[in-house]
Amino acid sequence: MTDKSTFMRLRENEREVRKGLIISAAMKLFETKNFHEIGMRDIASEAGVSAASIYRYFPSRDDLFVEALIRDINKIEQLLETRLKAGGSIESLAVAVVDYMIDNEATFQMMCHFLMRGEENPRALKKFNAVLLYFTKMFDEVVKKSDGETPLRFHSQAFFASLAGIVMTFRNYPGRNEAERREYMHKLALLIMREGASLESI
Repeated sequence: MTDKSTFMRLRENEREVRKGLIISAAMKLFETKNFHEIGMRDIASEAGVSAASIYRYFPSRDDLFVEALIRDINKIEQLLETRLKAGGSIESLAVAVVDYMIDNEATFQMMCHFLMRGEENPRALKKFNAVLLYFTKMFDEVVKKSDGETPLRFHSQAFFASLAGIVMTFRNYPGRNEAERREYMHKLALLIMREGASLESI
């Protein structure tokens, strides 16, 4: 290996480390701030870099957040794989996905942002669509247990959209504490899974 190629590899490694630090800083800010309150200057300050230099790694806030989403998606993948290997039912998997969305507020907010406003940044939206496709493909293994004639991908998309909709609607449901809201969302998820199965058998 030449000195030049070694140098380039080290530079690339350094770049990836800095990108990781910036993404970690953004995720940390989610612990105290709402998604739409966080700007690039806030992230730069948390990461200990200049506001100008952060744009060398991420052209926009959306580009940064979609990269964070890509890295975080591994968590739900590992969760589903573990449940599937353990022979979990589609109902238990639905509850696990709801819990993931509740417990990973930053990831859920980013997903909602791109689903509702992604057209504002076509470059980031293209990456997000690839993430969403990968995400729904993970559900293919979950819904293969269904015996109906509906196409598998249609099932997977309905599964994801239904659970995301439940969390989006009821995660801040007034008049209930956190545990009560979670239990309520579990019940709704199970209801949708049962109703979906009964509709498919018609």
